[in-house]
Order: sequence, then C-alpha cells, then structure tokens
Amino acid sequence: MGKNKKVIIGWIGVFITVILSSVWAYWGAFENFHEGWYSTSIWENLFMFLFQYMLFAIIFVLLALVILRWKRIGFLLHLIFGGFCICFFSGASFNVLGLLIIIPFTVLGLLYYFGEPEPKKWAYRLIIIVPLVITLVISIPQAIKVSQRINDNNLGMRIVEGNGVTLAWAPRGPGWPDKGTSWKEAQDICKYLSEDGTTIMKEEQNIWRLPTVDEAVRSMMLHDENAGGVWYPEEEKAVYDRTPDKETPLWDVHSKVIYYWTSDTSVKDEQQAYVIVYHGGIFDKRKMGQQDYMSFRAVKE
Repeated sequence: MGKNKKVIIGWIGVFITVILSSVWAYWGAFENFHEGWYSTSIWENLFMFLFQYMLFAIIFVLLALVILRWKRIGFLLHLIFGGFCICFFSGASFNVLGLLIIIPFTVLGLLYYFGEPEPKKWAYRLIIIVPLVITLVISIPQAIKVSQRINDNNLGMRIVEGNGVTLAWAPRGPGWPDKGTSWKEAQDICKYLSEDGTTIMKEEQNIWRLPTVDEAVRSMMLHDENAGGVWYPEEEKAVYDRTPDKETPLWDVHSKVIYYWTSDTSVKDEQQAYVIVYHGGIFDKRKMGQQDYMSFRAVKE
C-alpha cells in the first residue's frame, strides 16, 4: 500500500474518532447535568461525570492515542473492548450498541492499523482537543446553572400556591419516595397514605392523589417564584414565562429523581401516562416503567 493511501486511511480514522468522541462528549456533558450531578459530594459527582457520562468519549480518545503509538496493542484493544461491549450491553438496541459502539471500534481498529496519519502531532491534537473543548463549552455554563439552584433543605410537606392552583405536596417518605416507582404503584400508595403523608395505612384513606398535568405545570417554580406555566392539552405542550428548574419546594436538588408521574393518561396510548420533568417538560411514559429517575410526589387539596 502506498504512503499516500496510508495517510488518507489514517486521517479517515482520526476524523471518525473525533466525530464519535465529540458526539459522546456532547451527550455526556448534557446528560451529566440533566440526570446526574445530584450528590452532596463533589467527588462523587465528578466520578459519575467521568465514568458514567463521559466514559465512551474518553475510551474513543484513549484507544486512538494508544493505536497511534503502538499499532498491534491498540488494534487488539479495539477488538477486546468491542467484544466486551457485546457481552456487557447485550440488551441494548442495535442503533446504540452496533452503530455507535461495536462497528466503530472494529472499523477504527482496522483504519488505524493499516493507516498512518501524518503529521501525527496534528492527529494527537485533534483527537484530544476537539472533544475536550465541546465538553468544557457545555459543562461550564451547565455547572454554573446547577450551582445557582435554590435549595432550602426543607423536605417536609409544602403548600405551593399561585397561578390559580393551591396544593399541599407530600413530605419525603412514602408519598414522595426517593426511588423509582411505576404509575400504578404511585396511584396505590396515594390511596393508602395517611393525613400527614408519612405512613401507608392498612385501609384506603383517599386523601392524597397524583397531580394532574395542568396542576403540575401551574405549580412549577423558579427561584421561589411561580414559573407561569400553562398546559395546552390539544398540543400536549406546556409553556412557561420562565423555565423551571430542579429546586425546592417541589424538587429535591440532591435526588436522582427528575420525573414526576401525573394522574393523566396519555391521549395517544392508554398504556402510557404523562410525566413532568423538573424543567417543566411534559412527556408520556409507559405506566409500567420503573426507572430510578422516575417517581412521584403526592398532592392533596
């Protein structure tokens, strides 16, 4: 193979690495501050940031750096890591596992093994600098935003009024669990919740319930002020004067929960119900879903 072909093949590998590592860096930086960065420990937050949200961006970069320096070792590492992902993420969809992980690792290993990007110093620079810049550009403003969240550390029952709605929101406990629950489970807990919202009774009390979408939207807040939310059911869209955030009195800044169930079933699918996100967005999720970040907070008049 001629030198020019090797250079072209090598640079194709570099560009693919930069694109994929940048995509993962972009996703990881946003997701880190969307569903992550909730711990009271800065070190735990940083650990999750690096090893949960930025892991694939880092791996694409490291494997490229290794194979540029040591071809055989780097090629073997590409194949080993691709095989590991097949086993570890066996339940993932092909669009994620195949297109974004397995195929890229295999193709990149071959491109770098048979290619030779010159000058290498620019290959190194691009592989490191581009995803790093993307990560910093996204993470710095997101970190500033998160640091400005209001947190009064009061996780008791809260009376939230304004925008035509006044509701009591349950205190931390069975009516406001810090763990994932399904829609049906949330409905059942509300029925048996005691007057003070701290105990599940043996008989139905029917004091507490899930908020409707309209109530949840109208109750959303930003910096201790009502966000001015309005729910348009025909369009399935919530509009706010100011975008809400994950703040007290409605949300726990240090909880992994970022979705609350509402009582309303999706107009498109009886098997789905609407959830509200801390930033005010409304989406429909399967009623049987029970992810850690999807829970509820009961309300009463």
